[in-house]
Amino acid sequence: MNNQQTNTNYPALYTLIVVFFFWGFIAAGNSVFIPFCKNYFHLDQFQSQLIDFAFYSAYYIGALLLFIFGTLSGKDLVGKWGYKRSIVYGLLFSALGAAAMIVAVEVNVYTGMLIGLFIVALGFSLQQTAANPFAVLLGDPKTGASRVNLGGGVNSFGTTIGPLIVGFALFGTFETISDAEIANLPLNKVVYLYIGVGLLFILAAGLFHFSKKVPAGFNLEQMEPANKARTTLIIMTILLLCAFIPVFTSYKSETAIHIQHLKEQAALDQNESLLNQIKELTHSLEIKRMMWLLGALAVIVFGLLFSYNSAKKNPEGWGAMKYPQLVLGMLALFIYVGIEVAIGSNLGELLTLDEFGNLQSSQITPYVSMYWGGMMIGRWAGAITAFNLTKSKKQLLTIIVPIVAFSIIIGVNSLAGFDMSVLYYFIICVALQIAAFFLSKEKPVRTLIIFGTFGLLAMIVGLMTSGTVAIYSFLAGGLACSIMWGSIFSLSIVGLGKFTEQGSAFLVMMILGGGIIPPIQGKLSDIIGIHNSYIVPAVGFVYIIVFAILVRKFLSKQGIAIDEIEAEGAH
Repeated sequence: MNNQQTNTNYPALYTLIVVFFFWGFIAAGNSVFIPFCKNYFHLDQFQSQLIDFAFYSAYYIGALLLFIFGTLSGKDLVGKWGYKRSIVYGLLFSALGAAAMIVAVEVNVYTGMLIGLFIVALGFSLQQTAANPFAVLLGDPKTGASRVNLGGGVNSFGTTIGPLIVGFALFGTFETISDAEIANLPLNKVVYLYIGVGLLFILAAGLFHFSKKVPAGFNLEQMEPANKARTTLIIMTILLLCAFIPVFTSYKSETAIHIQHLKEQAALDQNESLLNQIKELTHSLEIKRMMWLLGALAVIVFGLLFSYNSAKKNPEGWGAMKYPQLVLGMLALFIYVGIEVAIGSNLGELLTLDEFGNLQSSQITPYVSMYWGGMMIGRWAGAITAFNLTKSKKQLLTIIVPIVAFSIIIGVNSLAGFDMSVLYYFIICVALQIAAFFLSKEKPVRTLIIFGTFGLLAMIVGLMTSGTVAIYSFLAGGLACSIMWGSIFSLSIVGLGKFTEQGSAFLVMMILGGGIIPPIQGKLSDIIGIHNSYIVPAVGFVYIIVFAILVRKFLSKQGIAIDEIEAEGAH
């Protein structure tokens, strides 16, 4: 890597921070977009979750393609292009996705919107691969973590206000609109939103490209070969496609068409036998779809476990995947991203239940904002450890920063006209998170176990209760997930040496979890109900706890005293 400089390049850093903001803004906005599309296009819960599938699968495809081309050429493509040019390419690609979204909205085609979001996220994948090392490059390497954490904090701010702005763009107002009225809403404000977003992408790309103060950021080191890992990932990708295609095509199958004809007949003749036939056929079809989705999950789980066992017998050709902490960490990151997105994306449907407030889609925005705001609360608090402060100041800020972040979330939503009084007492959950920070003592394994347990208990309480208590419990999932990216990432790449950069690329691929687990929970909700479907994130938190326990054991065998390494709180 060249052109490193001691003085921070603030113009480039501020522009880079905008990129971090985009990631959070669009990702969290999807949580509002999902219930809107469900009502507007008359979708079931699984079909609405395809928004997450399109968005997060693009991260996997993008990172996989970069890895494949890099191993074939022997050079990391992002390093070869330079971080500056890679971010410019990524921003322009996302702008292309915004244009595709505009076209799709104009012609009123849901599939087109999914394609647009996929292209936007494909650009994000390239941006994210380059942005973190680029942030380190823009100043003294010793303070690089502070710049990355600053980007993570701004990313989380984007997740907080994203639902507000996207909600306004979709509904045209902060006033309550019934779900029945949504189908008749004009989508012109969505066009304006993506015109603005697309122009911002282009503007940011222009600032990067034409700024002479922004270093190129080349990294021309030879890429470590990993032929077996590459082959395994390609096979896994093919199997994933084989698992998802039957799910997509089942909506046009003979059974699905027959069910639709029966429903039309039942609308004219409310025959009990006919209704029972529809119910049985629908349940049977949903079970088949669920089995294919679980097959997709099995591809990831067994694919990674196969890699782990094969690399343990013969590490040659596996590259970074010969390290058990990385392979199990890939699965942990896959599950973490999946449950983080699933909790928020299914929240809108949960709140439509009578026992959860019987809210309309236009009323869920403050709850979604608080959930993703919980990520901001935790990441802001976690970022404190990156600064050279005395122990007493760190402890004081660990208390103050979460309270300030919580107040910002309440304030922003109140200014938008939402009644936030129902969420005032969520400060109790924030207090529990603060206690968790003090118990974790900045140790990654300890942090992951404590916050994983916090998340698991929150899901259990949410499953066993209803109303405000359950809503608070599910929202607390955001507080639990907030620090997991940094902890899982750091534990997974410790001890990788020259394979660290390759291992990081593998971990970025596992953002795919956000594209697979939410649709699984969505399909499960079609079968057992949205409330009971929250068993999915509960099971996810169990694995994260198990991973934290196992990784300490593996690292200890490698002579790494992981408890002496401080945890990173943001990304």
